[in-house]
Amino acid sequence: MNTSTDRIEKQILLKAPRSRVWRALSNAEEFGNWFGVNLTGKQFVAGQSVQGNITYPGYEYLVMDVHVERVEPEHHLSWRWHPAAVDITVDYSPEPTTLVVFELTEVASGTLLRVVESGFDQLPAGRREEAFRMNNGGWEEQMANIEQHVTKG
Repeated sequence: MNTSTDRIEKQILLKAPRSRVWRALSNAEEFGNWFGVNLTGKQFVAGQSVQGNITYPGYEYLVMDVHVERVEPEHHLSWRWHPAAVDITVDYSPEPTTLVVFELTEVASGTLLRVVESGFDQLPAGRREEAFRMNNGGWEEQMANIEQHVTKG
């Protein structure tokens, strides 16, 4: 892991074909199944936003809202969002967003998935450290979630 406070970098070797991992990332409904958000019937399309209710216990009151930046089938998916936007009394829209990038690389034993979330240093000072801490832990959990999702029978 990079020790920078501006970016979180995680990677995992998934014992699944790249096409399978891509489907888990790019199919919004399937993505929601492992990520913990209800995105039924929605697609990730560059230039468009996707919203859905979080399904993770204790956070069901939250809506995940991402603006899709780039979609390159079986290689790259990226979006922008407001990290750790967990207080429904706060309007996060004036704040800068962070960029989340998923990159897939085919390797002999499966697919290497790399996730980088960057832009934390641009967040308001009062939220920066907590947003970084929450998302760093969150991406650890999500790497385990996608691994379980793509490798289950």
